[in-house]
Amino acid sequence: MSSNQSNQSTPGNQPERPSPGAAAGPHPVADPAAYLTGRWSIDRTVHDLRTGTEGSFRGSALFRPGTAADGVPDGVLLHREEGQLTWDGTASPATRTLRLRPRPDGTAAVDFADGRPFHDLDLTTGRWTTVHPCAADRYEGTFTVVSADEWHLEWRVSGPAKDQLLRSVYRRQG
Repeated sequence: MSSNQSNQSTPGNQPERPSPGAAAGPHPVADPAAYLTGRWSIDRTVHDLRTGTEGSFRGSALFRPGTAADGVPDGVLLHREEGQLTWDGTASPATRTLRLRPRPDGTAAVDFADGRPFHDLDLTTGRWTTVHPCAADRYEGTFTVVSADEWHLEWRVSGPAKDQLLRSVYRRQG
């Protein structure tokens, strides 16, 4: 996936314009913790590319500084998602918690709730691609910041028993 936008011209030497509703971006982010702090709505589609099964997740994410009561060190941002997962016609509540550890260079480390490493995050250009090996599976994630109030995340999951595509849109609330 390319992080560069097209700068080509159309006939008549007019620059191409994005179609209505197309995402702008990427939007560079110097401080991921400052950018992400707050509440976000989440609209996620989930596609099982092997079976053709589709689902969705609708909910919210809260990014907030962790506290001693959370059992995390100072400076760590907690990322808590809550919502409803609908899969193959069945709806269920779903949650997840991650930890974001900002670094002085403007990047961050993302860990699972139990502290195991998940992936690095560098939004300084507004786009970041990362890979997370998980047993026999491979998770490839692409983060794209499209504005001060919206970012997209796509995970492609492949492995012996998995072939999935998850696409999420996060929009800042209030």
